[in-house]
Amino acid sequence: MKIGLIGYGKMGQAIETIALERGHEITARVNRDHPIHEVNWEDVDVAIEFTQPDLAVQHMEICMKNHTPIVVGTTAWQQDLPKVNQLVSDLNGSLLHASNFSVGVNIFFEINRKLAEIMNRHPEYTVSMKEIHHVQKLDAPSGTAVSLANDIIVEHEQYTHWQLVAEHVSNQSISINALREPNVPGTHEVSYTSEIDTIRIEHIAHNRKGFALGAVLAAEFLMGKKGVYTMKDVLK
Repeated sequence: MKIGLIGYGKMGQAIETIALERGHEITARVNRDHPIHEVNWEDVDVAIEFTQPDLAVQHMEICMKNHTPIVVGTTAWQQDLPKVNQLVSDLNGSLLHASNFSVGVNIFFEINRKLAEIMNRHPEYTVSMKEIHHVQKLDAPSGTAVSLANDIIVEHEQYTHWQLVAEHVSNQSISINALREPNVPGTHEVSYTSEIDTIRIEHIAHNRKGFALGAVLAAEFLMGKKGVYTMKDVLK
């Protein structure tokens, strides 16, 4: 499989390592020195995009117009998802997007949903969240934290929205503490606290390898398919 990397920072380089280990070829590397308009799309079977929220939708549109399936790991662009879904439909495209490609994190998502379902029967507990990432991460809270919070909102009747802890937090909102520290690939924690005790689940990424492997698995899954997919489809 010929892979085009849209974004060739630390994440792109980690994806390259995994892709080569799995027998794939990197035929394009897009960054500041090699802009996307220089890509030879005839030599790309699938693109993997990890850049910035303000660029992601533009990159998706370029891939769709060039009939190139695209896996998107950038977060904080999902307010444009209806537009992107329509674009995929109009251009008969292929898109797979996720807030987190790590298999471990997606298991964590399942645990989080189940725990929220259980805790819905125990209103004496208050939920809160904390996420820690490297200082280069621009969006806060992380896309993974937002996904975790939204899943809790679906399963737990008390909560209707989430807020950063710096903001005023109501009884109906999930407080998220977003921290940025050097050399942290990603930590996510969900806590339920009462006067008596605390129940806590946590996922700690030790490196970027899990994210990179998941992105390559997603690219392998997307080949030959049309439409919009997520990591739930990959892991079924």
